[in-house]
Amino acid sequence: MATQVFAEEELTRLRGFPEIGREELFRFFTLAPADVAFVDPGRGRGPADRLGLAVTLCTLPWLGFVPDDVGAAPAVAVARLAGQLEVDPGVLRHYGRRPKTRTDHLRLVARYRGWRVPTSLEFKEFDEFLLARAMEHDSPTLLFRLACEYLISVQVIRPGPVTVLERVAHAREQAQRETYDRLAHAFTEQRCAGLDGLLVVDPEIGMTRLRWSTTGAVEASPAGIKARSRSWSSCTGWAPTRWICRCCRRSGAGSWPRSGAG
Repeated sequence: MATQVFAEEELTRLRGFPEIGREELFRFFTLAPADVAFVDPGRGRGPADRLGLAVTLCTLPWLGFVPDDVGAAPAVAVARLAGQLEVDPGVLRHYGRRPKTRTDHLRLVARYRGWRVPTSLEFKEFDEFLLARAMEHDSPTLLFRLACEYLISVQVIRPGPVTVLERVAHAREQAQRETYDRLAHAFTEQRCAGLDGLLVVDPEIGMTRLRWSTTGAVEASPAGIKARSRSWSSCTGWAPTRWICRCCRRSGAGSWPRSGAG
């Protein structure tokens, strides 16, 4: 399942408020005069609602979403906003006792900030972004982080982490199929046989050729250089010379040895 990328405790953390640093505190939790006017229109909104709305206003661009428990916002951030609004930070515990209040305030903040709730169009663009990134990276945790950063950059409210992970999983599956389709023509019968041969234990060296080719030189000596050359040769037996061998790249070689390079 897509949710197996993170433990349940991590998913819970991703739904709530993280710790906040000094730079983030000043960047996201400083109210402009227009923000103060938006939060405090002068009538019809009590201290708890003003402070809760201010937390929502500042949290959305910080996290890309607003946790359900607004009262769990970092105490230092709540205190900073309370000081700017001249209210007691303790009143936040009375905020949002009706879920509709939080929903209405998020809608107001999204409209004020220019953010959008994801629709089919936003999800389509989101999936296209994820597929492009999945062609470059396979790590689901990295793709999840890139997904969250993307949604913030286009000002789309992040859905729940499970929804994001499911779309990451779908993108990874698409990328795997796309990669296969792009490379299928290169995997001739002869090349596949060569690749399979890398997984067979060679009695002469006591290990598979794949493992041998990823084992770095143990010393900077002529013998060590010759050993690395033999591992390159074992790769060039099946790989086109215009490709960079992944095993050699992992071991630090980075490119094919040039002819005559001693």
